[in-house]
Amino acid sequence: MCLAMIETSGGLRNVEQICAVDGLDGVYVGPSDLRLAVGGRTSTDPSVDDAFEEAVRHIAEVARATGVAAGIHTPDGSTAARRLAEGYTFATVACDLVHLQQAALSHLETARRHT
Repeated sequence: MCLAMIETSGGLRNVEQICAVDGLDGVYVGPSDLRLAVGGRTSTDPSVDDAFEEAVRHIAEVARATGVAAGIHTPDGSTAARRLAEGYTFATVACDLVHLQQAALSHLETARRHT
Protein backbone atom coordinates (compact mmCIF):
# COMPACT_ATOMS: atom_id res chain seq x y z
CA MET A 1 0.00 0.00 0.00
CA CYS A 2 1.27 3.47 -0.87
CA LEU A 3 0.00 6.47 1.11
CA ALA A 4 1.13 10.07 0.81
CA MET A 5 1.07 12.33 3.85
CA ILE A 6 -0.81 15.59 3.45
CA GLU A 7 0.35 17.81 6.28
CA THR A 8 2.26 20.72 4.77
CA SER A 9 1.23 23.79 2.83
CA GLY A 10 2.85 22.24 -0.26
CA GLY A 11 0.93 19.02 0.20
CA LEU A 12 -2.31 20.92 0.61
CA ARG A 13 -1.59 23.16 -2.37
CA ASN A 14 -0.79 20.13 -4.56
CA VAL A 15 -3.32 17.62 -3.23
CA GLU A 16 -5.02 17.24 -6.63
CA GLN A 17 -1.73 16.33 -8.34
CA ILE A 18 -0.69 14.08 -5.46
CA CYS A 19 -3.97 12.14 -5.54
CA ALA A 20 -3.61 11.68 -9.31
CA VAL A 21 -0.25 9.90 -9.02
CA ASP A 22 -0.48 6.49 -10.65
CA GLY A 23 -0.16 3.72 -8.07
CA LEU A 24 -1.09 5.88 -5.08
CA ASP A 25 -3.56 4.07 -2.84
CA GLY A 26 -4.45 6.98 -0.61
CA VAL A 27 -3.54 10.04 1.39
CA TYR A 28 -3.19 10.39 5.13
CA VAL A 29 -3.68 13.65 7.00
CA GLY A 30 -1.41 14.55 9.89
CA PRO A 31 -3.68 17.08 11.62
CA SER A 32 -1.14 18.64 13.97
CA ASP A 33 1.24 19.57 11.16
CA LEU A 34 -1.64 20.50 8.85
CA ARG A 35 -2.95 22.95 11.44
CA LEU A 36 0.51 24.55 11.53
CA ALA A 37 0.57 24.59 7.72
CA VAL A 38 -2.65 26.62 7.56
CA GLY A 39 -1.19 29.22 9.89
CA GLY A 40 -1.63 27.86 13.39
CA ARG A 41 0.84 29.04 16.01
CA THR A 42 0.61 25.62 17.68
CA SER A 43 -0.73 22.23 16.64
CA THR A 44 -3.95 22.96 18.56
CA ASP A 45 -4.37 26.67 17.74
CA PRO A 46 -8.14 27.33 17.60
CA SER A 47 -7.68 30.61 15.70
CA VAL A 48 -7.26 28.63 12.45
CA ASP A 49 -10.20 26.27 12.98
CA ASP A 50 -12.04 27.48 9.86
CA ALA A 51 -9.00 27.18 7.59
CA PHE A 52 -8.13 23.80 9.09
CA GLU A 53 -11.64 22.40 8.64
CA GLU A 54 -11.73 23.66 5.06
CA ALA A 55 -8.39 21.95 4.36
CA VAL A 56 -9.58 18.68 5.93
CA ARG A 57 -12.82 18.81 3.90
CA HIS A 58 -10.94 19.62 0.68
CA ILE A 59 -8.52 16.72 1.09
CA ALA A 60 -11.37 14.22 1.58
CA GLU A 61 -13.23 15.58 -1.44
CA VAL A 62 -10.20 15.41 -3.72
CA ALA A 63 -9.38 11.88 -2.58
CA ARG A 64 -12.95 10.74 -3.19
CA ALA A 65 -13.03 12.39 -6.64
CA THR A 66 -9.79 10.72 -7.69
CA GLY A 67 -10.66 7.32 -6.26
CA VAL A 68 -8.01 7.08 -3.56
CA ALA A 69 -8.52 6.42 0.12
CA ALA A 70 -8.47 9.33 2.55
CA GLY A 71 -7.20 8.73 6.06
CA ILE A 72 -6.73 11.00 9.02
CA HIS A 73 -5.26 10.75 12.50
CA THR A 74 -7.74 11.64 15.25
CA PRO A 75 -7.39 12.13 18.99
CA ASP A 76 -10.42 10.05 20.01
CA GLY A 77 -13.29 7.87 18.85
CA SER A 78 -15.85 10.65 18.52
CA THR A 79 -13.56 12.68 16.26
CA ALA A 80 -12.84 9.55 14.21
CA ALA A 81 -16.58 8.94 13.77
CA ARG A 82 -17.10 12.55 12.67
CA ARG A 83 -14.28 12.37 10.11
CA LEU A 84 -15.61 9.09 8.73
CA ALA A 85 -19.06 10.67 8.39
CA GLU A 86 -17.43 13.57 6.54
CA GLY A 87 -16.07 11.20 3.89
CA TYR A 88 -12.79 9.89 5.21
CA THR A 89 -12.17 6.25 4.35
CA PHE A 90 -10.24 5.40 7.50
CA ALA A 91 -9.15 7.05 10.74
CA THR A 92 -6.52 6.20 13.27
CA VAL A 93 -7.46 6.89 16.86
CA ALA A 94 -5.02 8.40 19.37
CA CYS A 95 -1.55 6.93 19.64
CA ASP A 96 0.17 4.20 21.59
CA LEU A 97 1.41 6.60 24.27
CA VAL A 98 -2.12 7.92 24.88
CA HIS A 99 -3.52 4.38 25.05
CA LEU A 100 -0.83 3.30 27.50
CA GLN A 101 -1.43 6.38 29.65
CA GLN A 102 -5.19 5.79 29.71
CA ALA A 103 -4.75 2.12 30.59
CA ALA A 104 -2.28 2.91 33.37
CA LEU A 105 -4.61 5.55 34.81
CA SER A 106 -7.52 3.09 34.74
CA HIS A 107 -5.46 0.46 36.58
CA LEU A 108 -4.34 3.02 39.16
CA GLU A 109 -7.92 4.20 39.75
CA THR A 110 -9.08 0.61 40.17
CA ALA A 111 -6.29 -0.10 42.66
CA ARG A 112 -7.11 3.06 44.64
CA ARG A 113 -10.79 2.10 44.86
CA HIS A 114 -9.83 -1.18 46.48
CA THR A 115 -7.53 0.23 49.17
